Amino acid sequence: MVKPFVPQLVYIEPRALEYPLGVQLKEKFEGMGIEIRETTSHNQVRNIPGENHLQKYRNAKSTLVVGVRKTLKFDTSKPSAEYAIPLATGCMGHCHYCYLQTTMGSKPYIRTYVNTDEIFEQAEKYMQERAPEITRFEAACTSDIVGIDHLTHSLKHAIEYFGQSDLGQLRFVTKFSHVDHLLDAKHNGKTRFRFSINADYVIKNFEPGTSPLAERIEAAAKVAKAGYPLGFIVAPIYIHEGWQDGYRYLFELLDEHLPQEARKDVTFEMIQHRFTKPAKRVIEKNYPKTKLAMNEEERRYKWGRYGIGKYVYQKDEEHELRETLEYYINQFFPEARIEYFT
Repeated sequence: MVKPFVPQLVYIEPRALEYPLGVQLKEKFEGMGIEIRETTSHNQVRNIPGENHLQKYRNAKSTLVVGVRKTLKFDTSKPSAEYAIPLATGCMGHCHYCYLQTTMGSKPYIRTYVNTDEIFEQAEKYMQERAPEITRFEAACTSDIVGIDHLTHSLKHAIEYFGQSDLGQLRFVTKFSHVDHLLDAKHNGKTRFRFSINADYVIKNFEPGTSPLAERIEAAAKVAKAGYPLGFIVAPIYIHEGWQDGYRYLFELLDEHLPQEARKDVTFEMIQHRFTKPAKRVIEKNYPKTKLAMNEEERRYKWGRYGIGKYVYQKDEEHELRETLEYYINQFFPEARIEYFT
């Protein structure tokens, strides 16, 4: 069992103490006996302990920085939402394939932002601009927000904020099972709670530091019973020896443990494994012993929206992955909605 995250070291921006949440978090971490240091900016945290790159990287992943989000312009989001809502950045998980390794670069520490009311005010402006259409906000583009929320409750605050909204919906995805404090949130069905799931082989080899599959599924059942709309992201879909059986077992397990009430409105999103050349370099530096297969010659190069290409599976492999997983979803969850395969 993976225990809820507790930082080994905390940095606080002085400005964060002008907000009630900043003061609360400082008192909480003092009470827990965690070392607290000051930093002028959450973007400029230096002196993370460690003798070499790997030690510094691992220590950064267990460092929490409490700061103020100055840039309130939200990024336009992934296929699943109109905007990314910035409540946190960074993650304590050690997923070898994660794209955050390249986007976070030299800042793998975790940041949480205490000016949540200002962030919600900005979300309100975006909703008004698009009214009367519904605007969806993704809270997990740059972090696994559930992984720190038992400490900060910013996500819970956001769930209740959108629960009262007529124009907004919230969504996020997690690999952590620490959801108990979110079960009584007044979500009013406006938040889709999604879990990242995968074949056991992928979780065991490439997702250290995250909750095991059985615990994620158990948490998903609790979330469904609490009335949240539920979703699953199967990602990255990864070809390995016996992958057909591995993914079949995943859906059998899900079918066995998911209550009936969760099945009417469940969504699936599917993302095949991909990597870029810069990501490959960073992954091999951060996880030198990884078994992750990243051989450009075996892949197909696909141009991205911003001129940055990525390596995906060959067309016939992609077709087989898609057909196989869609078959399993239709077999076990005939009422589910498949949102996309990419």
